[in-house]
Amino acid sequence: MNERIDVSNVKLETERLILRPFEESDLDDFYEYAKVEGVGEMAGWYHHQSIEESKRILNIFMEEKKTLALVHKETKKVIGSVGLEKYNEKYYKDYDNLRGLELGYVLSKDFWGKGLMPEAVKRVIKYLFEEQDLDFITCGHFIKNSQSKRVIEKCGFHFVSEGIFEGKIGKIADRNYILKKEEYQDGEI
Repeated sequence: MNERIDVSNVKLETERLILRPFEESDLDDFYEYAKVEGVGEMAGWYHHQSIEESKRILNIFMEEKKTLALVHKETKKVIGSVGLEKYNEKYYKDYDNLRGLELGYVLSKDFWGKGLMPEAVKRVIKYLFEEQDLDFITCGHFIKNSQSKRVIEKCGFHFVSEGIFEGKIGKIADRNYILKKEEYQDGEI
């Protein structure tokens, strides 16, 4: 079953990142990476056309309390996010009596290829299994998004199925993955 986790008091750290709830003061950083063509499209949404659009979405993040900002320790800038989303139950029918959710993530193009997203996702996985006691976590990527596929594989997820994601930019073929708690031991994947 889909689990709802409020991240309003969550603060996680890795070697290079702080993961925490979004704040109003993050608007300029958020808009800076969200306006870049190709960033949002890799996650199923169009890149932002104005700072007003980013402000509206930032407010949603703060109201829904399910998205963590990725703050780069060196630059002190918000460079991406990890969202704790509802998973598509039709792909995971055998898990109806277990607690789970889906991870979604996006990263500033300026920071692609540096290993930051696997670092962030692994820390969120640790939090979800060790502190929230989830039974499983799902994740997915669009078939053409090889970068996201690499993150998913580095984080220990296993392929489940292919499907169709219906998002803001239309229907896109995607792949769905799962990581079960029993596959995660002592903080290692």
